[in-house]
Amino acid sequence: MYKKLTKAIIPVAGLGTRFLPATKAIPKEMLTVVDKPLIQYIVHEAAEAGITDVILVTHSSKNAIENHFDTHYELEAKLLESAKHDRIETIGKITPPGINLISVRQPEALGLGHAILCASHIIAQDEPFAVLLPDVLMYHPKKGCLAQMAENYERVHTSVIALEQVPDDQVHKYGIAGVQDPDLRINQLIEKPKLGEAPSNLSVVGRYIFTPRLMQLLKTTKPGVAGEIQLTDAMASLLNEEVMFGYEFKGGKSYDCGDKQGFLQANVEYALRDPVLGKQFQAYLKQLDVASFK
Repeated sequence: MYKKLTKAIIPVAGLGTRFLPATKAIPKEMLTVVDKPLIQYIVHEAAEAGITDVILVTHSSKNAIENHFDTHYELEAKLLESAKHDRIETIGKITPPGINLISVRQPEALGLGHAILCASHIIAQDEPFAVLLPDVLMYHPKKGCLAQMAENYERVHTSVIALEQVPDDQVHKYGIAGVQDPDLRINQLIEKPKLGEAPSNLSVVGRYIFTPRLMQLLKTTKPGVAGEIQLTDAMASLLNEEVMFGYEFKGGKSYDCGDKQGFLQANVEYALRDPVLGKQFQAYLKQLDVASFK
């Protein structure tokens, strides 16, 4: 029986080794794009899609994430005393209205599939759920990626996976979906295929809406590559039982913020879009002599 999508899992237990030394003491999800940490953008995207319960699958070193969304009475009192009302308003917007944040621990780094399983006791057996990877930032001027996918889910009532075209010579870096046009029904999933073995150039981009069956399949999925429980393996099993659709994110842009290049691009482009900083930053970039930096 169809149930409304209200819960989302955000796996944040990874150690972010690609950003060392910055992430030695700071969770990678707390790295900022302009003036907000990555995780704040992700939680707001979930809220925009109608999610009410956000489940953070976390690690003992990630307390800063939970603290970011908690109330800081001393800071607010100090800002109020200094009449810095604009800053009080800013921190008041950190957690979207109506969002219930729940934290669970992933005791061992046993893969993305295992991280999702750590939240299984919060997801009812008949309940759909979303998964958002915090490394992937999805910009849209009006309606975010998960909100678009949720609308599609309301029509098809089955799993919906975000897809994005990548250059052919880059398919070996991503999970790739084979699809049937024109509705993007997925018929194949391959993790990091060689160029000649890729069924398409459509990569799985870090946003998922799953039927309840996916969680059940994860519980019986055996460890795969590196001894980890792979989400892709459970998704492949789900394909044998249910219809699964891809969804191409429309009118926006994704940023792989788990990669230094993608993270820097996100900072530049979000700064250019900023209503306060944008014009000044654009003027700075125009006068910048790039060739002088060696």
